Amino acid sequence: MKRKTTILLLGLVLAVSIPVSAHHGNAAFDYDKKVTLSGTVTQWIWANPHCLLKVDVKDETGEVKHWIIEAGTPADISRQEWSHSSFKPGDEVTVTVIVAKNGQRIGRFTGKDPVILNGKPFPPE
Repeated sequence: MKRKTTILLLGLVLAVSIPVSAHHGNAAFDYDKKVTLSGTVTQWIWANPHCLLKVDVKDETGEVKHWIIEAGTPADISRQEWSHSSFKPGDEVTVTVIVAKNGQRIGRFTGKDPVILNGKPFPPE
């Protein structure tokens, strides 16, 4: 009986600790640095733990750069009228993002700045 209890407790500890340690939290982003990006949606991934918007953005030389923009969880952003079909490949977007500290083209929606989708505010007011 003691062995079964120990195994059960160990399993519970692992079940709770693995997802917690895998979540990066806010540490990966520089909240003092925001950029505004305009580009073409290549993919919208509606999944846990975060939804991802992939966008091709032309830089100042005209070269296309691939960005990945992190949104909240599906449950959180669906309360703000976002859905699995909010963005489609070919859509034109303008977003302001908080950039990754490591310099990669990864950002996070600010949650405060407007998103412009095909020339209109998103979500619609």
